Amino acid sequence: MDKQNIEQQIQDINQKLDFITEQLQEQQRRQREMQELKEDLTIIGKDIFQAATLELEEVSHHFDTADLLYLLKKPLRNTRNLSNMMDQVESASDFLKDAAPLGKQVVNQLMDTLQELDRKGYFDFLRESMKILDTVVTTFSVEDVRLFRENVASILLTLKNLTQPEMLSTVDNALGFFKKMDVMVPEEVSYWDILKQLRDPELKRGFAFTLQFMKNLVNKNGHEKTDQITLNNSKKED
Repeated sequence: MDKQNIEQQIQDINQKLDFITEQLQEQQRRQREMQELKEDLTIIGKDIFQAATLELEEVSHHFDTADLLYLLKKPLRNTRNLSNMMDQVESASDFLKDAAPLGKQVVNQLMDTLQELDRKGYFDFLRESMKILDTVVTTFSVEDVRLFRENVASILLTLKNLTQPEMLSTVDNALGFFKKMDVMVPEEVSYWDILKQLRDPELKRGFAFTLQFMKNLVNKNGHEKTDQITLNNSKKED
C-alpha cells in the first residue's frame, strides 16, 4: 500500500514537473518573440528617426520648439470655444434633420409652381421675349440706343398724351371716319368747282383748323430748337 502511494506521488510529481517544464518553455518562447519584436521595432524606430531627422532638416529654419509648445497650448486655451463649436455643429445637425421634411415640402411646392407656370406658357413667353431682345440688339446700334435714352422722356410724354381719353376718342373717331369714308373724285375738276367748294363753311373751318394746327406745330418746333440751342450753349460755356 505504501509502495502504491509512493508511486502515485512520484507520478503526480512527474506530471507537475512536466507542466512546469511546458510553462517554462512557453515563457522562453514568448521572451524570444518579444526580444525579436523589440529588435525589429528598434530597427524600424531607427529608420523612422533617421527619416524624420532628414525631413525635419528641410523645415528646421521654419520651425522652433516654442512653436510646437504654442501649438499644443492653443487647443487647451480654446477648449471652451471648441466645445461650443461642437455644440453648434450638433445643433445644426439636429436642425437639418428637422428641416429635411420641410425642405422636401418646399421643393415639391416649387416644382408644382414651375409646372403650373410652364402649363400657362410663362417659359414660352420668356423664350420669345429673349428672341425679341436678340432682334433689338442685332437691329439697332449702340448709337440708336443712346439716342433713345436721351429722348426717352419725350417719347414717354408723347405716349402719355396719346393715351389720354380725349386723344383716344379723337383717334378712334378719325379711324372710324376713314373706314367709312368713300371719296369719289371726278375725272375732270375745274377751278370754278374748287372755288365753289371753298365757300362751304365746313371746308373753311377745316382749312382754318389745318392752318392753326400747322402754326402751332411750327411754333412748338421753333421753341424746342431754341431751347436746345440754349442748352447746348450753356453746356459749352460750362
